[in-house]
Amino acid sequence: MKKRMTTVVGARPQFIKAACLSRLFKDHPQIEEILIHTGQHHDTIMSDIFFDELKIPKPSYSLNIHGGLHGQMTGLMLEAVEEVFIKEKPDAVLVYGDTNSTLAGALAASKLHIPIIHVEAGLRSYNRQMPEEINRVLTDHVSALLFCPTQTAVGNLLKEGISKGVHLVGDVMNDATLYAIEKTKGDLALEQRFDFLPDKYAVMTVHRAESTQLLDEFQKIVAYAENFSIENGLKIIFPVHPRTQKLIDEFPQFPESIVLIDPLSYFETQFLLTNAKYVLTDSGGLQKEAYFHHVPCITLRSETEWVETIEAGWNRLWSVDNYHDRSEIIDYGQGDAALKITKEIEAFLG
Repeated sequence: MKKRMTTVVGARPQFIKAACLSRLFKDHPQIEEILIHTGQHHDTIMSDIFFDELKIPKPSYSLNIHGGLHGQMTGLMLEAVEEVFIKEKPDAVLVYGDTNSTLAGALAASKLHIPIIHVEAGLRSYNRQMPEEINRVLTDHVSALLFCPTQTAVGNLLKEGISKGVHLVGDVMNDATLYAIEKTKGDLALEQRFDFLPDKYAVMTVHRAESTQLLDEFQKIVAYAENFSIENGLKIIFPVHPRTQKLIDEFPQFPESIVLIDPLSYFETQFLLTNAKYVLTDSGGLQKEAYFHHVPCITLRSETEWVETIEAGWNRLWSVDNYHDRSEIIDYGQGDAALKITKEIEAFLG
């Protein structure tokens, strides 16, 4: 009889990570995956298109929970996923990253004494003002299997007394990027979609709460991006997150050097990164994707949980003028993180 594993996802980065493992689980002789989509990212461009593009099985449960304050959203998700766990009686619960969906799935499973598997464990920004930091710390401390993308993440867990069930496996986002590069190679439809791109451009994304809650903070980012574009003689391509659009509407005139476009699918994003000169972002995932494409990144935050990208010279905070000397990041692996994780899950479930 197959072991039943319930996977909880809710946001774009989780769909991308889950796709790498779900492809392995699809025809697995020992593991049956039951997918729950909380609805944290609920609109078509932020959700449905990723399931279609990445060939993720349609969720068995779509909870449609989004909006509201962090506590309200997490509480509603916790209640809803708990009901699913009671009904399905999984042998384990798999969560990804650091969103409210991650924490809700982990807390609900821990209350029901279901083992929790955390992919992307051990990350720390050491900024407790970030809701993501709280989510990742609490999830790690109730997890039975903790899959770390880097040795730094392993060390962070050790500092907090967590050593059992910890595995260094590399980064599933590297797996996803290699898959996307192969799928988009020579794609004429994508080439036509982006035929407006200038010869020299950067890609910018801004979506985190600390970047978009206050107009003043967002204006600082836009001013920085405008100056960067002028100094480097390039255009900045800015796919606008739904959360950010209302702030853009507050500008009497948005800078002409920043080109606003609709949100992108995963494959579209990877295609755009292929020829980008720089990436400017407050996204954790895009910092790494920039490195996977060997594109220099500027992180529009005061800290990053992906310290390896800075140490290896591919990333810098926007408060810093220069990069470190460049080197490769060995810890991220060779695109086989999902396979390593699957084998450890097989052993864990017996």
